[in-house]
Amino acid sequence: MKKYILDLRVVAVEHPREGYALLKLTNDEGTLPEMVPGQFVEVKVDKADGVFLRRPISINRICREANELWLLVHAVGEGTRTLYNIQAGDTLNCVLPLGNGFTTTHPAGNKVLLVGGGVGTAPLLAYGEYLKERGVHPSFLLGGRSAKDLLQLDLFEQVGPVYITTEDASLGEKGFVTQHSVLEAEHFDAISTCGPKPMMMAVARYAHAKGITCEASLENLMACGLGACLCCVEKNHEGHNVCVCKEGPVFNTEQLQWQN
Repeated sequence: MKKYILDLRVVAVEHPREGYALLKLTNDEGTLPEMVPGQFVEVKVDKADGVFLRRPISINRICREANELWLLVHAVGEGTRTLYNIQAGDTLNCVLPLGNGFTTTHPAGNKVLLVGGGVGTAPLLAYGEYLKERGVHPSFLLGGRSAKDLLQLDLFEQVGPVYITTEDASLGEKGFVTQHSVLEAEHFDAISTCGPKPMMMAVARYAHAKGITCEASLENLMACGLGACLCCVEKNHEGHNVCVCKEGPVFNTEQLQWQN
């Protein structure tokens, strides 16, 4: 897929909770490029001391009618804190789309479970909307430490059924996503997951035991986004290194060493 370097204007900035910013971007020079849910954007960070590398941000939503790209940013370092403080009207230089996204060939009528935790829920919104538009039935299983960790629930609920777990029982069922009762009550044809690695590994083990195809969007530290710096490598099932930014970030979990 062709890559672009674009100056995108910030249409709006929302803060769904402390430490998180939802950036809504548009291309004033034309339509946004074709993108697949699960791909990501490398954003140049200006006006941040000591920040030289772009920051990889997953695609949260693609709004074709409004010609908008949404990015959900968690402020955890100097670079993302600078993006958190971006204002409407500012411009962000972005390289996009990067990486390989989620499966786009599920047959119409299939039921796909999208499992997310923390900011890892972000790319699942775009993917759920993509599936629904093509006659696939997405459901969401979202987990967090508490209710305040679960973002954009109103948007997820517009796409498909939403099941929730929280560790403190403040919302949904108490526990982890792999303990939710829906996993025993419903059958799913495929699973996709994004979030903390231990969570994704647990989801992958569940899917393997049930014989369900599972893919995971990895969040390894990425610097270049093009497979050149090798800082984001992961071991595949043969013990070889693969670049998450170039060969992923989405992988079939059977192709990783996670089952070992």
